[in-house]
Amino acid sequence: MKFGPVPVRDALGAILAHATQAGTRRIKKGTRLGEVEIAALREAGIAEVAAAVLDPGDLDENEAARRIAAALKSRAVEIRDAATGRVNLHAGPAGVFCVDRALVDAINAVDPAITIATLNDHVRVEPGRMVATVKIIPFAVAGTLVDAVEAIAARGAVFGVHPFTARRVALIQTSLPGTKPGVLDKTVKTMRARLEPSGSAIAFERRTPHDEASLARALADATAGSDIVIAFGASAVSDGDDVIPAAIRGAGGTVERFGMPVDPGNLLVKGRIGAVPVLGAPGCARSPKENGFDWVLDRMLAGLEVDAGTIAGMGVGGLLMEIATRPQPREAPAPADAPAAPPKVHAVLLAAGRSSRMGGPNKLLASFDDTPLVRRSAERALASRADGLTVIVGHQAERVAAALAGLAVETRQNPDFAQGLSTSLKAGLHAVPEAADGALVLLADMPAIGTAALDALIGAFERSGGRAVVRATHNGKRGNPVILPRAVFAAVDGLAGDTGARHLVESGLAEVIDVEIGAAASIDVDTQDALVRAGGVLEG
Repeated sequence: MKFGPVPVRDALGAILAHATQAGTRRIKKGTRLGEVEIAALREAGIAEVAAAVLDPGDLDENEAARRIAAALKSRAVEIRDAATGRVNLHAGPAGVFCVDRALVDAINAVDPAITIATLNDHVRVEPGRMVATVKIIPFAVAGTLVDAVEAIAARGAVFGVHPFTARRVALIQTSLPGTKPGVLDKTVKTMRARLEPSGSAIAFERRTPHDEASLARALADATAGSDIVIAFGASAVSDGDDVIPAAIRGAGGTVERFGMPVDPGNLLVKGRIGAVPVLGAPGCARSPKENGFDWVLDRMLAGLEVDAGTIAGMGVGGLLMEIATRPQPREAPAPADAPAAPPKVHAVLLAAGRSSRMGGPNKLLASFDDTPLVRRSAERALASRADGLTVIVGHQAERVAAALAGLAVETRQNPDFAQGLSTSLKAGLHAVPEAADGALVLLADMPAIGTAALDALIGAFERSGGRAVVRATHNGKRGNPVILPRAVFAAVDGLAGDTGARHLVESGLAEVIDVEIGAAASIDVDTQDALVRAGGVLEG
């Protein structure tokens, strides 16, 4: 592939490197130039374009990504369509994602132009979660490189999802004279929630005194009709001969492992009575927060072998949270019975653009139902469940701010607005309060976006635990607004020019959740005709 300036007369079949305005026609980046595009460029007086010219044997980015994705041997994984040199792969059923790191590393070593990124090994996944992405960096690659990747992929399964299987679980809890029944009740509730993704259920429950003999009898009874037995002790296991491991032996079983290199979760006990695995749960498993117990239970629910060696190998990545006894812990622990607060979303309204395609008037001051467009957009954001609103202004900043008078918003000036959308996006994210987990980024020139749509996006973000990018779509096509989790804020600082966050969203930095909101996701008012069609009236 040759990349650089190409005379238009020689550009037939080349791939356009940058979006180009040819008269009234905008030719998108990545377009394979045909006769129609060449004619439009010539008519507009454009003599040269930046483009990629494929050599014989080269594959364009989408075809290369498609072939590589198809060659990857996988299990219970769905392959999505190729776009912009990327193919995303998503989990089919819920389960545990497993990946062969050696094969992934070997593929990524073939050439920097070809990349595969995946989730970590043995991560729990929900149906539809993105587990891997294939990305071709340039516009095309040599077919021989794709051949080499296909040969590596043929060596074995690269990754896959081991689906959960519904299991019958026995839950036993011991108690001491001071044990509160409410604690035991909450443990049952927490365990049911843990088992729900796999379709498993508590088929046997018993509460017994905290002594070896009583627990041994309960364990023996529980194994009769259960696939997995879980025992919670009223006090933490402090020795290999403590109540839980001793009771496993007293019921005729064996203790395979006491202690695990995952924190929280250190005090887990793994044993077996006959063919039935028994878990002595650490105290942290009474909480719904992730801990080492989850790592073991998830693998068992997915049918994966968990032996003493498996547990011993969990140390790398096993530090899951701060230890409160260390100096200066990051935050004080919440009360054990405090409900988890939903992730907070702060709204950012980008209103700094120059309305250059309007030919003079500022589209954000156009009237919709007797209300300036920028104010209408701000009012709908304020009426949503977002935790506050910041408006980024630039072009005609004083006039735009005046249109917002009386609203509970903070305005921030973007002095670099003329350099493009990326500068406003960065200014907006820098203004997001530290307490917020994500930013709802809205474009002020989208008049059809309503409060209900914004709340739907915020709801999806909350259900993701504040970790996912949430994107509005129309008939499956990406649109706006978008919610960015704080984890991707730093990457936005690397953007430049008239570029939004689309490429970051598709880069695999975070899971992407699409929320269908209808045509509103794709209606903006960049031109006077578009504004009139949307029901707006420009200033006189």
